[in-house]
Amino acid sequence: MGAPLNNAPAKPDLLIVDDDPLISDTLNFVLSRDFNVYVAESRAQVKSLLRQLDNPPQLALIDLGLPPTPHRPDEGFKLINELIAYSPSIKILVLSGQNEDTNARHARTLGAIEFIAKPCDPEKIKKLLLDALQIRDAEISAQAGGAAGGLIGKSLPIDKLRQQVGQYANAPFPVLIEGESGSGKELVASALHNQSTRQGKPFLALNCAAISPNLVEPTLFGYSKGAFTGATTSRSGYFEDAKDSTLFLDEIGELPLELQAKLLRVLENGEYQRVGETQSRVSNARVIAATNRDMRQEIRNGRFRADLYHRLSVFTVDVPPLRDLGEDKVMLLDHFRDFYARQASVKAFNLDPKGMTLWLDYSFPGNVRELRNIVIRLITKHAGQNVTADQLQVELDMESMDVDLPGLPIGQDFKSVLDAAKKHLQLQKNFNLDLTLQQWEKGYVEAALLITQGNLSQAAKLLGIHRTTLYSRMQNYGTQDAPANSQ
Repeated sequence: MGAPLNNAPAKPDLLIVDDDPLISDTLNFVLSRDFNVYVAESRAQVKSLLRQLDNPPQLALIDLGLPPTPHRPDEGFKLINELIAYSPSIKILVLSGQNEDTNARHARTLGAIEFIAKPCDPEKIKKLLLDALQIRDAEISAQAGGAAGGLIGKSLPIDKLRQQVGQYANAPFPVLIEGESGSGKELVASALHNQSTRQGKPFLALNCAAISPNLVEPTLFGYSKGAFTGATTSRSGYFEDAKDSTLFLDEIGELPLELQAKLLRVLENGEYQRVGETQSRVSNARVIAATNRDMRQEIRNGRFRADLYHRLSVFTVDVPPLRDLGEDKVMLLDHFRDFYARQASVKAFNLDPKGMTLWLDYSFPGNVRELRNIVIRLITKHAGQNVTADQLQVELDMESMDVDLPGLPIGQDFKSVLDAAKKHLQLQKNFNLDLTLQQWEKGYVEAALLITQGNLSQAAKLLGIHRTTLYSRMQNYGTQDAPANSQ
């Protein structure tokens, strides 16, 4: 086969994940004319494959039912999370026979741009993939041109976020950005860079979850020729390339423990070494890190160094979840609706009054990423139309609004309890504190009785209350007959 012409456009990369060889082989055959196709049949194979690629694929077409649980969607849901953590700009389409509405909605909540039920015409799949690629290219172009919209909103949490960005932008010290998946942490990092004196220099970003652990050190610090197999030339790393500029380390919680000490050294005195060299180099890159993990819990579990955490969190920025932003949901709707309507050269849709009420009531568990994908689907399906509440509800993951608030383990910090209670109150309609506390208490009492096979004394000890108190509470629940084994 001859070499491709120099002026031939490079084909986009597509990852297909399906454990049915007939499906993956067929799709590979049909789609390879338009895409560079990579095929895997499990999450484990995807991880192995991604480590071999120089760049993440732009697109992914995945099944939900994957080994070792091909009859359940769990593996597919986990893969969506992992792919987006690996490459936030990737566009994921789900192609699955597990096409229950709840699965489709939840996949989209996690970040999939579309759900396609099996079987489906390969030509339709190709069109959806090309449409998704066009959307991705438009988003990246808007970000590069500074037209991504910045920090949109007028709510108090967004005003506070803007104030923090303004205060911290020109400081030379690290910033740790914390927030839920999809809340826009990378946008905050970009704003910190763009409002600083470094804004004329390149903004370099590295996703710590998107790189093989054994490649993190040479990627960050560079390497000399012959330092390891495949190192045929010397190469600079991110800290060297980001001199006098900003280095954004996304998913910092994924950084291997053995490298955390080396990162700490750079943060403390700017010194680092290329892999294979003994000569020290110096970088004054300003480090911004981001995570959706509870870093204090990571420290308690021994997965993250406390000294590195405190060094990274000289300034800490909490990106609020979308459910806390009230009317900002409408501003974000307007922004994304106008942007994607222009990109598709179609008229924007409108929400009718009941649809707007549903929009404001919905919690958006997938945050801004979910909102954006909902807008994309509404533009595709209802351009130039009035969208009703019923039409909107098809796109929403209402099941995710049913938040469980289980008993928290002893020693759980109060902030975790507070956050869980806050989320529960925001998402639950007609909440009743007395009823909720009664249900919790009854559940623990009955669990203790089951564990102790009805022994009241042992159950009371397990619950940390007096035996007579336990009996009294059982009567309140209507469990007035004492168990036979009630010593």
